[in-house]
Amino acid sequence: MENIEDATLVSTRIRLARNLDGYPFPSHLKDEKQAKEIIRLVSSGLNRLADFKLYYMDAISDWEANRLKDNHLISPGLIARKRSAAALINDDQSISVMINEEDHLREQCIVKGLHLKHAYDIISEIDNKIGRTIKFAYDEQLGYLTACPTNLGTGMRASVMLFLPAITLNGSMPELVSRISRLGLTVRGIYGEGSDAEGYMYQVSNEVTLGVTEEYIISQVDEVARTICRIEKAERKKLATGKNQIAVKDKCLRAYGIATNCAVMSSGELATLAADIKLGACLGFLPITKVSALDDIVAGMRPYNIPKEKARTAAERDVFRAEYASAAIRRLAGER
Repeated sequence: MENIEDATLVSTRIRLARNLDGYPFPSHLKDEKQAKEIIRLVSSGLNRLADFKLYYMDAISDWEANRLKDNHLISPGLIARKRSAAALINDDQSISVMINEEDHLREQCIVKGLHLKHAYDIISEIDNKIGRTIKFAYDEQLGYLTACPTNLGTGMRASVMLFLPAITLNGSMPELVSRISRLGLTVRGIYGEGSDAEGYMYQVSNEVTLGVTEEYIISQVDEVARTICRIEKAERKKLATGKNQIAVKDKCLRAYGIATNCAVMSSGELATLAADIKLGACLGFLPITKVSALDDIVAGMRPYNIPKEKARTAAERDVFRAEYASAAIRRLAGER
């Protein structure tokens, strides 16, 4: 069985917002030629560091754009700026650089588990490489200049994705969110600001970027994430042994039964069922030892991650997802 930290601290993301000195912010970038020039400058500098693939938003299909969005590699905002935007993404899709989104650059690194310093080191190397050939908009007092004032200073967002079923089910999430906000942090859903907490998944990230250092932000987010993990661990013990133990066990076993015995399944339903199966595995109700593999199944079965040749319509995707997820979950539980 993976330890409680591995099952709770799902992934880490570090994102840097940067703008080029001497160019209008993307919202005022009316000259398409200038926008393409920014793309060329950034991609030219970055490709000397590692192998990145350049995606022009106006040159890829809607399917491909949505696939990248589903995998947290680009944002809806980048897709909306189709004629002037692009993204650079590395081979293993752990690093992406969005060009001409809200800022000229949104650089991000995503890694599994709680590894804020490691993710920062990776994206900082990328940022330094770009900065050697391009001058960033920077002020000695304000730091990095960004389109939104809330990103001024370091321009950095450090976030951790957490799986928090026990805190959610016992109804204490609102109180936790309130406590976290008083520390200058925020809690969002799986797709960031304005999104829902699908499958008990929440993002915890810093809100303050001005007047603090990158090291301080990393330390604060890391400490809060570990504290939440300890709270979740204590609450899971209550679920496993408390007065509602049978109801919780029934919920988890029913989720497993439905997920492994249905003919049609939407992506939302899979996320919900997989979350309860994952909880059941964490509590010892189900014989699944690698619980993080359930996250991979959910991600792989998002609508735009299913190959077109496997399922061309939404109805066909739901059938394919049910067949694939059922077999994959059974294997995790040791069934044939």
